[in-house]
Amino acid sequence: MNDIQIDAGFDSGNIEVLSTSGATARLRISKDHLSDFYQWFHFRVAGAAGRELELKITDLNGSAYPAGWPGYRACVSEDRDYWGRAETQFDKNEDGGTLTIRHAPVGDLAWFAYFAPYSQERHHDLVSEAAASEGVSYRCLGHSVDGRPIDCLELGEGDMPVWLYARQHPGESMAEWWMEGALEALCDPADPVARILRSRCRLHIVPNCNPDGSFRGHLRTNARGVNLNREWDNPTEEDSPEVLAIRNAMDATGVRFAMDVHGDEAIAANFLAGFEGVPSWNEELQGQFTRFARILERRSPDFQTAKGYPVTPAGKANLSMSTNQLAERFRACSMTLEMPFKDNDDLPDPDQGWSPERCKLLARDCLASLVEWLDG
Repeated sequence: MNDIQIDAGFDSGNIEVLSTSGATARLRISKDHLSDFYQWFHFRVAGAAGRELELKITDLNGSAYPAGWPGYRACVSEDRDYWGRAETQFDKNEDGGTLTIRHAPVGDLAWFAYFAPYSQERHHDLVSEAAASEGVSYRCLGHSVDGRPIDCLELGEGDMPVWLYARQHPGESMAEWWMEGALEALCDPADPVARILRSRCRLHIVPNCNPDGSFRGHLRTNARGVNLNREWDNPTEEDSPEVLAIRNAMDATGVRFAMDVHGDEAIAANFLAGFEGVPSWNEELQGQFTRFARILERRSPDFQTAKGYPVTPAGKANLSMSTNQLAERFRACSMTLEMPFKDNDDLPDPDQGWSPERCKLLARDCLASLVEWLDG
């Protein structure tokens, strides 16, 4: 039989083909442009019908987060709509660290990705549909290095400025699936949570902070090889115009509540990271963050507070990160939401792991938690 064909020449595609033999292949992930980060992959296999594929992605001990590979299962789809999980094993001792994916597709084409991709076309559909909804206005905050618009959707008649923004790290595509769930709820005139939020808040929503990295198939950086979530203390037009545009818009509106939506490679849970360690930290502001986390934990079985990042010591916060910068700059209740690339181990799904569908449901729980938080 002929060798399978593997391609990645499309939106968010990323893989290098080292060799193929029949239904097996050795592969390697390309680094982000002008950067040493690599972990995101997205590719298509053709000639797969009736064959047991064996795909080996090598050199992963040097990837951005090697701890993300043990216990991970690759995402796979044959219709690019439903994304399941393939049989996957990681061996750190094989060929510099090798992820072996085995899957027997029904049809001739199969798509594999680190997480279910969120395409640029779907992003444009999301923004256009939301902008056409009653009471929603669109604003282009600026442009990326490659000239793509930084899209912002604004809605609500209230006084409290709320900012929701996602995908500073482009490979964390679950963040834009979360955004889709949030915007579907907020743009629904019959949704009671949306009605309350729109009456009490002015919401500013940036579904994708890093459109260049998303399209290029990057894990963590923009077109200049810059990690945007290390630019918030001093963004520049040359290296991080995306952050500069968003932060300038925040300066104009103020920020009272902010959520930066991300994904985590290693921790198989949903959790929040706060702003402990900023110079102006105080118990009142910390209490606001803690109360939101407790509300969300009570509302969503997919959220927990036992697992997460270590708390930053007093005065040691990195102000180049958005959550810390916004807490310090605006005295905002600011936070980072992290979702897993793997699964929520406390409530596992053997078929899909953590999935786009669950991202969207968690977004609705976050919005409902914000309503309750407003009454505190």
